[in-house]
Amino acid sequence: MRLRVLASGSGGNASLLWAGDRLVLLDAGLPVTAMTERLLESRVGMKAIDHVIVTHGHLDHSRTAGVIAKRQGATLHAPAEILEHRSLKRAPERRPLGVGVDEVIGEGADALAIKTALVPHDCFPTLALRLEQHGRVLSLLTDCGEPREDLGKALGGAHVLLIEANHDVQLLREGPYPQSLKDRVLGAGGHLSNDQMAIMLRRLLNPHLHTVVLLHLSAKNNRPEIARRVAMEALEQAGRSDVRVLCAEQDRPLEPLDI
Repeated sequence: MRLRVLASGSGGNASLLWAGDRLVLLDAGLPVTAMTERLLESRVGMKAIDHVIVTHGHLDHSRTAGVIAKRQGATLHAPAEILEHRSLKRAPERRPLGVGVDEVIGEGADALAIKTALVPHDCFPTLALRLEQHGRVLSLLTDCGEPREDLGKALGGAHVLLIEANHDVQLLREGPYPQSLKDRVLGAGGHLSNDQMAIMLRRLLNPHLHTVVLLHLSAKNNRPEIARRVAMEALEQAGRSDVRVLCAEQDRPLEPLDI
């Protein structure tokens, strides 16, 4: 499997996963023009995407999911509770993605196994994902209000981990957001801070992990160098300074990486 994070942040989230002969889009939160540009830059043509998976209904993850699925002729997978959302309804084929159950795309040795877990967030339901093919595992955990031990168990064994590092608590508290928004971000239905990310990173650390990609960094309440330092310190304390740490960006995609 290969992965390319196309964008991550409050302006829109999307990643491409090449899984054998299948191309999967994980979330589609960018506007149509930006999404089209990122797909063209990644040399993804019409009818190339086979499946679109949406983790939850907030627009920065679902905004163009239905449009892209229709344009590409792709099957859209999302929690049943949001399949009728306006952003998803244009998809020609929509399938409910179960919460806390295993799903399989395809058959035989090339099947892509998907395990989901419920994430604490103020958009119900929000899912974390564990995707496995040929023994290689990608885990995705974003838009999570607080660290949960059960998520560590559900997402275990990842070779590549995509994990939210939304904010530095001090920067958020001293920043320009109104107090109500600060309370939301800091609450149990909000987003993981850098320190909370480090807690989950330690829970998800395993001998196979080789790359961590930090997602959903706030442009106003975080800095890539701060988030990366916190992650690297957690890895070093666990004796795993060999693990690579990358920060996803809002305005440009990361280079593709092998899982």
